[in-house]
Amino acid sequence: MLSNTQQLEIQGYDENEKMFLVKSPSGEIVKVHDTFAEMFPLWASRILITAQNEKWAQIAADVTTGFATSVIMAPAEAAIERSVPADQTPDNRPGMLIQIYNRDRFELKNQLMQRIGQCIMTCPTTKALNGLTGKRTLNVGSSLRYFGDGFQKKALVGGRKCWKIPVMEGNFFVEDGFGAMEAVAGGNFMIFAKTPEQCLKAAEAAVEAIRANAPDVIMPFPGGVCRSGSKAGSLKYKMKASTNEAYCPTLRTIVPNTVVPENVECVLEIVLNGLTLDAVENAMKVGVLASIAVPGVVKISAGNYGGKLGPFKAFLKDAIGVVEADPKEKVKAPKA
Repeated sequence: MLSNTQQLEIQGYDENEKMFLVKSPSGEIVKVHDTFAEMFPLWASRILITAQNEKWAQIAADVTTGFATSVIMAPAEAAIERSVPADQTPDNRPGMLIQIYNRDRFELKNQLMQRIGQCIMTCPTTKALNGLTGKRTLNVGSSLRYFGDGFQKKALVGGRKCWKIPVMEGNFFVEDGFGAMEAVAGGNFMIFAKTPEQCLKAAEAAVEAIRANAPDVIMPFPGGVCRSGSKAGSLKYKMKASTNEAYCPTLRTIVPNTVVPENVECVLEIVLNGLTLDAVENAMKVGVLASIAVPGVVKISAGNYGGKLGPFKAFLKDAIGVVEADPKEKVKAPKA
């Protein structure tokens, strides 16, 4: 696996296909589309869940981030960011950081209240603490305190203003306010591989590398991987999104706009949300390098709407380490 500081060996540039030709560590030539991932702003918040042990912190984090893959249909986008050791949490207990995204901060507050109230407060031994210093503060704990029915009390956890709400186990502690900020959503790259097994292995390698080496980002789809990429609208029905037929290997010989090479049987997508554009760009680089290192990967691409979806762009040429001001001037496709 390539490290985040390594650059791939650029073998050439195919002007007709707009592809960089790069040599993988296994010696295979992988095509990397000269394109960009197009991203858009969403409001984000971050929750630090602590518990008596790692098991219950993980359980609470898993449940709290459920049904939150895409705001196309889900009420939020959410996932686990990383674990936090006990010596780095306010109450000296093991914790999990999760991120939650929504289109506006008012609905984001509702999602925090619902997910903390229904998923964290109900989970044994947990506390819900703010994990983000944002431009705005959402008064989540001060609203959830009413569940205490008048028996709630103010409390401090590691010097933080919290509410102590009596529950059957003892007390549930929730921080008074949670930070919120405008963040970046929709970072992505697509992995094209010869077989489904190779494609999944490459996607898993990308997810593992991102989780280990790319802070401040989440991957909201199951296991960090999406198999059902969508396009805006529909060819036949009144829908705001539908399957992206151009990326479906089973439709390669049927649709005129296919982008699936003949030797590819599977395409998987890694979708990224991050607190900053730099965080998403770094995660894309880490993930692309890790996926290309897996044998059987044929092509890497990214999804965009020509700049019409959102103001943020992350270019694949940056992810693979192309540093020339104009790489097309210096890197040409090898002659047949």
